[in-house]
Amino acid sequence: MINDAVLAFIDAALLTSRGPVMVQGLVEALGDDAVTVAEVEEALESMRDRLSAPEHGIRLEKVAGGWRYITLPELDETLRVFHGLAAKQRLSQAALEVLSIVAHRQPVTLPEVNFVRGANSTAVVRTLLDRGLLRLAGRKKVVGNPFLYRTTKEFLVHFGLDRIEELPEPEKMIQDENVEAE
Repeated sequence: MINDAVLAFIDAALLTSRGPVMVQGLVEALGDDAVTVAEVEEALESMRDRLSAPEHGIRLEKVAGGWRYITLPELDETLRVFHGLAAKQRLSQAALEVLSIVAHRQPVTLPEVNFVRGANSTAVVRTLLDRGLLRLAGRKKVVGNPFLYRTTKEFLVHFGLDRIEELPEPEKMIQDENVEAE
């Protein structure tokens, strides 16, 4: 059983972190003799369960290999107005297509993305690099040595994924779209 001081630290670490908090990082900060990985994981699961009650406006989710607090999506617009923020910029259809191709085929080159999409994706890839959703992953050892691209940890965070393997297979996505269209 974890004591209140440890729970308070975990809560504060989650609240002040700019990205997902790793369990191992919490254990190391507290000291291996103070708490185990299993105890921290159990505490996080308990916190997640407690925050899932309908009266809470935040949730604790596991994403990108760590944990983070999120606000309920249905509160987004109200919170933006409250904080005086501009409307959230959504990803274009082209950006979603490029991200899907890269996520399922990574590492992948721009010519490969262009071939799959049937359209030039240079500007879209540049935008996704600027937004931190894609990253350079070296060069392919073929004629011209084109850059290779991969998704980033920010991609996982943006889409609420813990691991890239949680993405549905493209064939499954196509089947789901066909069922919805009928």
